[in-house]
Amino acid sequence: MGMSWIEEKPWTAAMVRAFPEDGKRYEVIDGELLVTPAPRAVHQRAVRELAFALHEWIREQHIGEMLWSPADLELEPHGLVQPDIFVAPAGKNWTDIRTLTLAVEVLSPSTERSDRDKKRRLFSRVGVPEYWIVDCDRRCVERWRPGDTAPEILTTTLEWHPDGAEGSFVFDLVACFTVVHAERK
Repeated sequence: MGMSWIEEKPWTAAMVRAFPEDGKRYEVIDGELLVTPAPRAVHQRAVRELAFALHEWIREQHIGEMLWSPADLELEPHGLVQPDIFVAPAGKNWTDIRTLTLAVEVLSPSTERSDRDKKRRLFSRVGVPEYWIVDCDRRCVERWRPGDTAPEILTTTLEWHPDGAEGSFVFDLVACFTVVHAERK
């Protein structure tokens, strides 16, 4: 099932917040409504593995708070996004978050196009220092930074040293994708 669009109109975050809870993810980018169905198990395993590793490291570094979707983030007026994983200032409500230190999307067949295009451009435009696209099928992470015309492709190790951190976050991608694909060692 692909990402769907519901009637053409300029959508706003307020309009989306008025929808009933139905288990789907609703996002608005540049006035366009994006509706996403529930993700596959591989997607959820990737989110879990990365989130568990990031959570402890972020807390130790005191550089914000690692959270995950569902979340209603309005990083620019009238827009609404729900990154799979993100790092934001600690202790904020969704409506108070205007900046991110990191945004992460794990690709699904229904989100691939918007994650690589619309969301990538949005995160660059609002100044998110790093945007990671986790491609479980290709077993890689695409690292995007504002102004990049092509991603850095990481296949073995993901290393990240954000501003304010004393050390680097180091994540074994080979081990992660082994777990994500439920392979036995």
